[in-house]
Amino acid sequence: QVQLVESGGGLVRAGGSLSLSCAASGRIHSINHMAWYRQPQEKQRELVATITSSGSTTYADSVKGRFTISKDNTKNITYQHKSTLKPEDAADYICNAVDTALGPPYYYSREYWGEGTLVTVSA
Repeated sequence: QVQLVESGGGLVRAGGSLSLSCAASGRIHSINHMAWYRQPQEKQRELVATITSSGSTTYADSVKGRFTISKDNTKNITYQHKSTLKPEDAADYICNAVDTALGPPYYYSREYWGEGTLVTVSA
């Protein structure tokens, strides 16, 4: 099992910045893909950003140019730096990771989720 623990959420004023981190621990084989999702109150979860172990990144159009995702492969930690925050960025930010084993002797791809860290943006 792999555990994901997010940290760094809190209250920030619109236009401000905030950084989140997500640390993976447990029986990790190889985490090659990590991502941040967010779920605003009473809305559906949406993908914010992804990063692979090679450093390839993708971003939702709504955060491009404002959010930056990065990863420390040696520690299996991913970071998300947000700047120029808007009220619509307020959400529960949830970390996602995929642990993969391409064998032998193990062959699997397992997805894990953190419990989230709340970001509140005041106008």
